[in-house]
Amino acid sequence: MPTIENGSGTRELAGKRALVTGGSRGIGAAVVRQLLDAGAEVLTTARSATATTPEGASFVEADVRTRAGAEALAGAAKEVLGGVDILVHNAGGAGPYESAAAIPDEVWQDALDLNFLASVRLDSLLAPGMRERRSGAIVHISSAAVLTPMGPFLHYTAAKAALENYSRGLASELAPSGVRVNVVSPGRTATPGGIATREEWARLGAVPGEVSADDTAPLGRDGEADDIANAVLFLISERAGWLTGRNLIVDGGEFPMN
Repeated sequence: MPTIENGSGTRELAGKRALVTGGSRGIGAAVVRQLLDAGAEVLTTARSATATTPEGASFVEADVRTRAGAEALAGAAKEVLGGVDILVHNAGGAGPYESAAAIPDEVWQDALDLNFLASVRLDSLLAPGMRERRSGAIVHISSAAVLTPMGPFLHYTAAKAALENYSRGLASELAPSGVRVNVVSPGRTATPGGIATREEWARLGAVPGEVSADDTAPLGRDGEADDIANAVLFLISERAGWLTGRNLIVDGGEFPMN
């Protein structure tokens, strides 16, 4: 997989076909924009398009929480792109509860379906094609919150922890075929979903009513969607051609040396 724009004007992902889940806003939309800028052909998906869905990408509505939804999306990817060289799983999220005991069974299941099993299902449908071509890159978006799990978010962090464990195993299985699997774990990032989650957590009384301007990572600010997208683009590029089974934590120094 070639280079992001370089001095000679070459775009390193030209000719590559990418599928990004959850690409209508936030981190997913930033990943889509950077893939397009690097020359890739991109199909993105979410449960509905938004005003922030990047222009230039193909879009299909899909709910990846079910096997049927994953199969429909994989079929659309093959129809629109002809195949997938790059797979970025960004769809995910879950709201807070007052405590771990307050999380209902159905919410646990939904968190697992969206944050873990969606990746398992879509990988199982699209990774075989990469394996046959002996080339491909898969990136799963996890969360640095896995490092400090808390009761109100245990359904989310447990699902992401499962995703990280699964990713390591899948990386080992696919490596002999030249297919790389890596994880990006964002820290606190100023995206619509992240901001809404913190506000909901505050309403539950679990955190001070409003996050102060001083409550930032050591680098002095919240992350931006493009900070996370930069890490994703690095991992799918040839500059990371000898990296697989890694978890790149992008957190502004919040969790040093993890």
